Amino acid sequence: MARILVVDDAAFMRMMIKDILVKHGHEVVGEASDGEQAAKLYQELHPDLVTMDITMPNVDGIEAVRRIRAMDPQARIIMCSAMGQQAMVLDAIRAGAKDFVVKPFQADRVINAVEKALQ
Repeated sequence: MARILVVDDAAFMRMMIKDILVKHGHEVVGEASDGEQAAKLYQELHPDLVTMDITMPNVDGIEAVRRIRAMDPQARIIMCSAMGQQAMVLDAIRAGAKDFVVKPFQADRVINAVEKALQ
């Protein structure tokens, strides 16, 4: 069981990911709707893993990955992207993300990415 921070600017997306994670025995310890909030919550909560949307207002997911990895080089972050965001996903991986899942989410793909990142 992992403690997970879910980051997405769309509340219904956070809810979808949360449902998948909780059904598979993980605990969602916090939610953020932009990268700035994500970095703050990461510092407070020290989650085992973060699911991070790429496109968000204020501070986007890639910048948030950089901020979190600067605080904690061991941070485990999985990017969540819409179709057609491959270039941004590559930027996120270069910034330190461990993996990515594509929206709309498939539960098994999310769980596989989570389990892989936690190893």
